[in-house]
Amino acid sequence: METQQIIQSLSYVTWVLLGGLALGSFALIWLLRQTTDATAGFLGFSAFLAGISGLGWLAVEWGLPQPSELAIEGGTALDEPRRAAISLFVVLAFAAGLRLRRGDRATWLGAGAIVAGLAACFLGAWTWGGSEPIGVSMFVQLVALAAVTGGSMAAVVLAHWYLVTPKISERPLVLTTQLLSVALAIQLLLFGVWLAAGIPDLEPFEALTGEVMLFVWLRLIVGLVFPLLLTVMAYRTALTRSMESATGLLYIEFALVMASTIVATGLLFGEGLLV
Repeated sequence: METQQIIQSLSYVTWVLLGGLALGSFALIWLLRQTTDATAGFLGFSAFLAGISGLGWLAVEWGLPQPSELAIEGGTALDEPRRAAISLFVVLAFAAGLRLRRGDRATWLGAGAIVAGLAACFLGAWTWGGSEPIGVSMFVQLVALAAVTGGSMAAVVLAHWYLVTPKISERPLVLTTQLLSVALAIQLLLFGVWLAAGIPDLEPFEALTGEVMLFVWLRLIVGLVFPLLLTVMAYRTALTRSMESATGLLYIEFALVMASTIVATGLLFGEGLLV
C-alpha cells in the first residue's frame, strides 16, 4: 500500500470511527432516557461526550482529501450539506445534553440530533458509493458500525456509573447490553449478506479465501463473534447486579469493537469490500 493511499484511508477511517462514536453513543443514551430511569448525571455526561466526539468528526470532515487512491468515488457536491448535518448534530447533542442533565427528556432535540447524524452518514455513503445502489449498502454499513461502536462506548460509561452509584436500577445496563447484543447480531448477519453478495466484484464468499482473507477472518472472529459473546455475558452478569464483572467484560468488548471497526472501514475504503 502506497503512502498516499494510507494517508487517505486513515482520514476516512477516522471519519467513520468518530462519527460512529458520536452518533451511536448519543442515540443509545437518548433511547435510555425515553425508556428507563437512567440517571441525569450519566445522560448529561454521555451526551456531552457524544458532542465532543462530534466536534472531532466535524474537524476530520473538513480535512478529508479527495480519495484518488482509494476504492471509493470522490466528488464535492455533497460536502457542504454533509458538513451542515454534522454541525447540526453537534449543536443539538450539546443542547440535548444540557436538557438531559436537568432531568428533561429532550425528546425532540435528541431525535433531531439523531436524524442529523444519520443524514451525514447517508450523504457520505451516497457520495463515496457513486450514487449507486452500493451507496445504500454503504449507508447500512455505516449505521451498523455506529450503533455498535458508539453503543459500546456508552455501555462502558454506564457500567462505570454503577461503580460509583451502586444503588441505581439495573434496568439501563440490562437494556443496553440487550440492544448491543442485537446490534452485534445484526452486524454478523450483514457480514454474511455482504460476503454472499460479493461486493464489489467478487464471487460469493470469495473474500474468505482472497488476498485480504486474514483481515476478513479477524473481522468475523475477533470483531464480531467474540464481542457478541462478551456482550451476552455482560447482560447475564448485569441481571445479577455483578456490575464490576459486567464493566470488565464491556471494556474488552469495546476494545475489540474499536479494532473491528477500523478493520472494516479500512477494507471498505481501501478495497471497496463490505464485511
